[in-house]
Amino acid sequence: MQLIDTFTTDRLFAERLKFKHLNELCRMHQNQQVMATLGGVRSDEETRLFIFNNLHHWQCYGFGLWVFRDKVNHQFVGRAGLRNTHVEGMNEVELAYALMAKFWNQGLATEMSEQILQIAFELLKLQEVVCFTLTTNQASRRVIEKLGFKYEREIIHANLPHLFYRLTV
Repeated sequence: MQLIDTFTTDRLFAERLKFKHLNELCRMHQNQQVMATLGGVRSDEETRLFIFNNLHHWQCYGFGLWVFRDKVNHQFVGRAGLRNTHVEGMNEVELAYALMAKFWNQGLATEMSEQILQIAFELLKLQEVVCFTLTTNQASRRVIEKLGFKYEREIIHANLPHLFYRLTV
């Protein structure tokens, strides 16, 4: 399986997550506003482990997270991608995304996700992808619904109530 190292969207450049992104991810993971809906602030060591686990995921499955930059000024926008996850005892492939707060409400999460879903369905030949968010995260819910995911049910994930969605080919 050929790994997809880089790709672009209209406004963004994506590069497969690597250890060289540690400083940017540490900055993101220590931002209380960004991490409020992602399990809370992470230490530098937790972020190193996050990267290590995601690099291992790439090796095992041939897909994972990408780091996104603005095409114009190359600023770090966020991270997004596909991850295998367990939800209520089932193996699922999750669309995951997180953006720095200064890039919220600009349609970038949708733009990133649309391209990732195209990769998921057209290149990786996945039949379905799931997405879930905290019940209180209205912005993420709007993104998920705009992408065409269908609401299935409420779940408990990381000991918190989430809304669970699925998108099928």
